Amino acid sequence: MTTLQEEFLRTFHAAHPAVTVRAMAHGKTADGRSSYELLRDRVSACDRVLDLGCGDGLLLELLAARPAGAPSVLAGLDLSAEELALARRRPGLAVADLRPGRAQQLPFADGWFDGCLSHMALMLMSEVEQVAAEVARVLAPGGALAVVLGAGAAGGEACERFLRLARPLFEAAPAAQRIPRLGDPRLRTREGFDAVFRPAGFAPAEWETVRIDLTGPPEQVWRTVGTYYVRPRAARPRGHGGATGPLRGGVGGDGAAGRTCSVRDEGACRDGGAGRGA
Repeated sequence: MTTLQEEFLRTFHAAHPAVTVRAMAHGKTADGRSSYELLRDRVSACDRVLDLGCGDGLLLELLAARPAGAPSVLAGLDLSAEELALARRRPGLAVADLRPGRAQQLPFADGWFDGCLSHMALMLMSEVEQVAAEVARVLAPGGALAVVLGAGAAGGEACERFLRLARPLFEAAPAAQRIPRLGDPRLRTREGFDAVFRPAGFAPAEWETVRIDLTGPPEQVWRTVGTYYVRPRAARPRGHGGATGPLRGGVGGDGAAGRTCSVRDEGACRDGGAGRGA
């Protein structure tokens, strides 16, 4: 059953397909990689990879073109038909399995993948215990889950200043215009992440905070901050030309922090037997 939050996300991305890629793909970490390339490299040894919340398919296309060779199976799942339509136009994804759907009910067979990725999507999902259970189900024992989660502005820069100026507008908006609470705050800390994923059979998470440099000309920075939604408590400003929603945490301005997290599926007790290691 589609939730209010999912309906909001579906509507937003129907109006703004590829918005996350436009905001983040140009950003660079200290070693020159984008957050998408950072995530791609986390599953360099995987041969059957699922992108959860694949959007317009950029991450999958990077996987298809990786120097070590493309995975034999590439699959993507997203709520947005408009995002998936863009993904299907990418030349590198001609044979990718791209499906609409919810992470809480994955349309894939048990143990089909050895790697699962999610870029700035897992943090927006509800019913996260069910998501964890479904990811564990479709991963083979020893499979890897790697995600990028937003961690907010790096401090003292454009995103932070924008929020300080715009937040009073968001909070003054009528209730009917307010954005529903998105995601589960537990996934924004290592301890909370483990509390959700370890009961599903995953090993303790490897956790890293990475600064992403989103430096750009003023019009590019404005495109970033002007088309994003804020985490739970903010609301949509009225009468603001070009801004269709507040900022998503972890994106915007000329510097943002992202968290990468990698965990292994230990396969514990899913078939009634003893835990199985990688």
